[in-house]
Amino acid sequence: MAPDLRTLHPGPKQLSFALPGIPMQVQQSHPLEPFFHQAVRNSYEGRLGLGPEITGYVAKMLCGFAEPGSLYRLRDPKNRPIQKLDEMVKASDPIHGTARSFIAERTIRKYIADYTLFIAGMCPEAIESDPNGKSGRPTLSELIRVGKESYYIVSQFNVFEYQKEAPLYAQLSSVFEHCILGLAIARRDLWRTLNPPSPVN
Repeated sequence: MAPDLRTLHPGPKQLSFALPGIPMQVQQSHPLEPFFHQAVRNSYEGRLGLGPEITGYVAKMLCGFAEPGSLYRLRDPKNRPIQKLDEMVKASDPIHGTARSFIAERTIRKYIADYTLFIAGMCPEAIESDPNGKSGRPTLSELIRVGKESYYIVSQFNVFEYQKEAPLYAQLSSVFEHCILGLAIARRDLWRTLNPPSPVN
């Protein structure tokens, strides 16, 4: 059995309505989305000049990773979470790896790109600082390489239902380092907001 992508919280919740012959879905925002959107917008648009489309995407991404158990969404054949970056990439390959189809490759690569951006920008303690380290954690350069590559691969699915989204993923690939920096700034600002300095007597 090939590894499966199990998204415990795929994004904004959806409400489905069935009209006669016309299925319709209405998206419901995550309760944390306004909070994350403001934090990301301050750094992305206010300091780095990134566009609102990227701000909105990354804010939704943070909502997804805020859900319990959502960090490691790939499972191996024994239903164990895949935590190593190189094993995630292997699981996404439909030719030399274990992805079931090219559509599965797109889904898994999108998750990998989001994961690398989240870890690189929000979880510095999860990054190996020594290029020759044996901790098993990814280095920043590995996260950047795999993240940029993964968003680029997603952007190459640019026909039919994926055509409208493709340019956004191409842009995320091209400004990946800026997105990491913006998240690091947002993380610092959020920490300062949640941990204000004690008043001086």
